Amino acid sequence: MYVRDYSGRKIVIIGVFILVALIYLGRLFYLQVVDQRFKLSADNIVVRNVREYPPRGRIYDRTNNLLVYNEAAYDLMVVPSQVKTIDTLEFCKLLGTDTATFNKQLKSAKRYSRYKPSVFLKQISKEDFGIIQEKLYHYPGFYSQTRTLRHYPQPIAAHLLGNIGEISQRELKKDRFYKAGDYIGKSGIEKYYEKQLRGHKGMKIIEVDVHNRDKGSYLNGKFDTVAIVGKNIMIGLDADLQLYGEQLMQNKLGSIVAIDPGTGEILAMVSSPSFDPNMLVGRERSRNFTLLLEDTLKPIMNRAIMGTYPPGSTFKMVNALVALQEKVIYGGSEFTCQGRMSRPIKCTHDHISPLALEEAIQQSCNSYFWKTFRNTLNNTKYKSSHEGYQAWYNHVMSFGFGQKFNTDIPYELSGNIPDSAYFDKLYRGVWNALTVRSLAIGQGEILVTPIQLANMVAIIANRGYYFPPHVVKSIEGNDTVANKYKTTTPTSIEARYFDVVRKAMFTVFEGEHGTARYYKLDSITQCGKTGTVENPHGDDHSIFIAFAPMKNPKIALSVIVENSGYGSKWAAPIASLMIEKYLTGKITRGRIEKRMLEGNLVSKNQDQTTNNE
Repeated sequence: MYVRDYSGRKIVIIGVFILVALIYLGRLFYLQVVDQRFKLSADNIVVRNVREYPPRGRIYDRTNNLLVYNEAAYDLMVVPSQVKTIDTLEFCKLLGTDTATFNKQLKSAKRYSRYKPSVFLKQISKEDFGIIQEKLYHYPGFYSQTRTLRHYPQPIAAHLLGNIGEISQRELKKDRFYKAGDYIGKSGIEKYYEKQLRGHKGMKIIEVDVHNRDKGSYLNGKFDTVAIVGKNIMIGLDADLQLYGEQLMQNKLGSIVAIDPGTGEILAMVSSPSFDPNMLVGRERSRNFTLLLEDTLKPIMNRAIMGTYPPGSTFKMVNALVALQEKVIYGGSEFTCQGRMSRPIKCTHDHISPLALEEAIQQSCNSYFWKTFRNTLNNTKYKSSHEGYQAWYNHVMSFGFGQKFNTDIPYELSGNIPDSAYFDKLYRGVWNALTVRSLAIGQGEILVTPIQLANMVAIIANRGYYFPPHVVKSIEGNDTVANKYKTTTPTSIEARYFDVVRKAMFTVFEGEHGTARYYKLDSITQCGKTGTVENPHGDDHSIFIAFAPMKNPKIALSVIVENSGYGSKWAAPIASLMIEKYLTGKITRGRIEKRMLEGNLVSKNQDQTTNNE
């Protein structure tokens, strides 16, 4: 006889009863213990989780001058489910807003969550919040959360320092560290070193009574977590030099980039026109950003790293060094020049002929450098001028042109050095040195950025190598970030070939016919080169590159003044004044300084479309 075994069912039924009992016990514990602690006690005390935002790290210049610090600000938070009937008109008057805005913000908060806090009014200054705080207890559901706003004691280096703003949806998806309404670095140092500057958020649980008043920490802060302040950063910028550069470039379009050739640190990065970085702080940030974005002079654009220009005659140094390395010329090689009658590239002026390399750099002779470039491409050790061009291209690229440095300078452009494939496509494979002759004098398809030009000067100052241009000098408690920029990058040119070029650049200031002879200094040996760059959209651009002192260079820089004519008229004196300011701390040539400070080139050229996109 078959007997059914019901023991398995018995175990299941017992298990169900035990599970139901556990659920009831859990619910009872929640109602009697958890709910009483975290929601509502006999004394009508509720708890509130308040996120603690740490102050961002401060930013200092190379001499420990404070460039960026934090000021207290407040966000007004709201929990919609706790909002009771209030005097809306009186509350709006207190906040300095209107009922339409109040209703819109409350509706938005409810859409986010009826039970979770969200920002109702952000970035209230401590002065304004002092008035609000006194009466906030009248409005249940509203409370404050402490934040900090960036402040800039000197209104300089807006492009380099960058700014912070509310995080976007796209940025939220990339990093789970942030929540909606958080702030994040948007540009410059603030963006690149966001993880070091931001610190770590904390959480504080506080008790609040029925009148919305803070009654202190819950359980004496047993469950609180402490916010960790962001790391302080020291950068290579010299604040005094940066300020002086911005003053010199007032009412002008262009840039100044100054580098310490011994480290690659950026000493100054001026983009003009600029703006006060305090404009992009607080509740006015969005409005001011729109105004800057719509300005036809493009102050929001960092011309120092995003402006691209033909380098003009400043590029003759590179062509000379490539020719020396390829052994198609030597220091004493002479070529003739017929001045303005020269062909196929005419010279801009008449001068001595024939002339050697040092004189050609001093006189900025187009004819000399055309013949130098021609010899490089037609070098007999190559099978064709196309192979010769490829050798030239490789040498030029070793100077950092045509590519980004990929350091801590966001949004830099790479410029353009055309390769053989470009010309093969453009001319269907039929081209030679004559076809691309404009490259001999830094025109044509060549485009460089001001920071690349400054780096080229640092290479000449160092006789053939460079440290990647960068901003950071040190980070609090972290040496590895700054150390990665201490490795040198060599060019393909041997050190011995730089001496003739350096000496020629010295004669630009000191020679009888030097194009910058009016700006020489008795106390400092300056080396430079003028450039006048053709601009199809208006007046030529004035360019100058320089380093000093000659024997132990401390500063290398490029200056570009758009639509201003010859390189010796505006860019050269500005560069020389920057050198004097940095190396001596004072200016002895008051008349030259006055002309540069008072010069207004913007009004004359405001309607011109500049060649820097």
